[in-house]
Amino acid sequence: QVQLVESGGGLVQAGGSLRLSCVASGRTFSNYAMGWFRQAPGKERESVAAISRSGGSTYYADSVKGRFTISRSNAKTTVYLQMNSLEPEETAVYYCAAVRRFGGAVVVGTEYDYWGQGTQVTVSS
Repeated sequence: QVQLVESGGGLVQAGGSLRLSCVASGRTFSNYAMGWFRQAPGKERESVAAISRSGGSTYYADSVKGRFTISRSNAKTTVYLQMNSLEPEETAVYYCAAVRRFGGAVVVGTEYDYWGQGTQVTVSS
């Protein structure tokens, strides 16, 4: 089992920044590809960013390219999501997820095995 705990959400004005963190425990973190997803009320969950187990491969949704950065510290068993220039439409619960996978970043949510409880991000206009 892998336990994931997100933090760093909150209320921010449009154009502001937040940094989300997700601390993993329970298994060897460096064996797991990681991803960030979000779900707004009444909308489907969407993939935001993903990173391979080594950090050498990343994926970003088109809507966040150039504004969000995913990174990881295998030493700290933590994955981060730096979010800049936030927009009100990005208000959502943000989740991190993990899957034991070799190779590149994993984009599809259904491929992930472990999920955190989520952290609320609210962007005011």
